Amino acid sequence: MATLLNLPNTAKRVVFILCLTVFVLFNAPPPIALLTGIIVALVTGHPYIHLNKKWTTMLLQISVVCLGFGMNLEHALKAGRDGFLFTVTTIAVTLVAGYFIGKKLNIDKNTSTLISNGTAICGGSAIAAIAPIVKANDNQMSVALGTIFILNSVALLIFPPIGHYLGMSAEQFGTWCAIAIHDTSSVVGAATGYKDAAGNEALGIAATIKLERALWIIPIALGTAYFQKTKGKVKLPYFIFWFIVAIVVSTYLPQIMPGIMKPLGGKSLFQWLYAGGRKGLVITLFLIGSGLSLKTIKQVGWRPIVQGVLLWVIIGSLSLLVIRGVL
Repeated sequence: MATLLNLPNTAKRVVFILCLTVFVLFNAPPPIALLTGIIVALVTGHPYIHLNKKWTTMLLQISVVCLGFGMNLEHALKAGRDGFLFTVTTIAVTLVAGYFIGKKLNIDKNTSTLISNGTAICGGSAIAAIAPIVKANDNQMSVALGTIFILNSVALLIFPPIGHYLGMSAEQFGTWCAIAIHDTSSVVGAATGYKDAAGNEALGIAATIKLERALWIIPIALGTAYFQKTKGKVKLPYFIFWFIVAIVVSTYLPQIMPGIMKPLGGKSLFQWLYAGGRKGLVITLFLIGSGLSLKTIKQVGWRPIVQGVLLWVIIGSLSLLVIRGVL
């Protein structure tokens, strides 16, 4: 992996482990974790890059499930109901716009399809699900994933300041994140710590709507397979099931077994699990950032980036106008 400093592997491991230790031991905002990871990737390099995808996938899923222990089922159901029609509409608009933008920019069909689905549904997970169905090659997947990754990184950094500048409520900001940001990790990262003037946090609604959105991988993948006349295995996001189980357990188990909420070190069991999920997310974002490479940036090219940015602007602007009551 090309880096700015040509350090021996031992030095790379020391830098990487030191940074990782800091994020494990101390609380840090998600954007800082992502930025640190990107700096490590570009300056020294990731010494364990061959394991990074496995680590980030597993840790992200565990972290999201743990976050479920800090949520209430009734609130989650309300968020899901309120965001259902909005979700369907924005997915349809993004896919249609992506098709025409891809044709206008003369981007190859598979790459355009992957970027459109990644923007419409849930970033890298959607790309991984759709790629085998459209028979995308490694280069097409790399370009699509690189495009989504770059935009995710930017979104995580700019969305919270925009939300505060516009005075968005936690519900408005959480909904906007879930609709307009691609990957679950960046959605949860942007919403973590965002509080409105009333002290409400955006994380719960953002995670709920985003994971509901991720379930659209299934019908979209099946529809793609039908129109492509191909047979491919759909990669289901099973961890969402466990996220729902965690919400149900945290809502009703304390009513059945009040002792489960007995404080342990100042926190109940569910509070510890929720805190662990937030910590795991910060570490996940550091790992995601450290997986970037100069090669990935160069490989993407300007056309896919333009398609990704245009789709992002369209869906971000439209959803923001709807949420703010302008449309």
